[in-house]
Amino acid sequence: MNAPQQQTAPVSHENLAHETPRVGRRRLLLGLGAAVTLPLLQGCFPVVATGVGAGAAMVADRRTSGTYVEDEGIEWKVGARIRERLGDMVHVNVTSYNRNVLLTGEAPSENMRDQLNEIVAGVENVRGIVNEVAVGPESTLTARANDTLITSNVKARFVDAQRFSAHSVKVVTEANVVFLLGIVTRAEGDAAAEIARTSKGVRKVVRVFEYISEEEARRRDTLTSGQR
Repeated sequence: MNAPQQQTAPVSHENLAHETPRVGRRRLLLGLGAAVTLPLLQGCFPVVATGVGAGAAMVADRRTSGTYVEDEGIEWKVGARIRERLGDMVHVNVTSYNRNVLLTGEAPSENMRDQLNEIVAGVENVRGIVNEVAVGPESTLTARANDTLITSNVKARFVDAQRFSAHSVKVVTEANVVFLLGIVTRAEGDAAAEIARTSKGVRKVVRVFEYISEEEARRRDTLTSGQR
């Protein structure tokens, strides 16, 4: 896929683990093979919300409201196509962040896991894929509820710490592994990872960040503040 000609910044995909990562995981980034560098485009958090809450979330984000809406559309399209092609044979969570798609969950076989890449690649406007779906049985409802609790706790600790804007980092938890997404500075990314790593029940932290300079962060924050 041909990326727009504009300034780029790296996407970091880093593991902070207390144990060896799952065997057999592969990261597919469209048009870049095994690389983990993607062009930085203005965008927004893929949050499903309505009314005042959704507007507040978009304003607080460092990305444009247009890409915010686009991310929601990508999530819906990818989810619908997965259900159409694979039905209930897989349990997959789809998170689109700045038009990069993170897949988490479980698939019964490596072949079916690979099919997810093909499905996402066929959705328009997707810039890249990070496939973290594990090969194995579906998680239990209890495990999923525990993941939801971990996500809520990490988000609450972000707010309590007041080391960066909690709206700058999106949290996704799967099987006690916390994935962090955001357009952040190195300092913000390090702070978020440290808070998540020391949160109750967290087994591992995976960073899926797009890094920007302090100056760029201030510029973006000024722009979003002006929209409030």
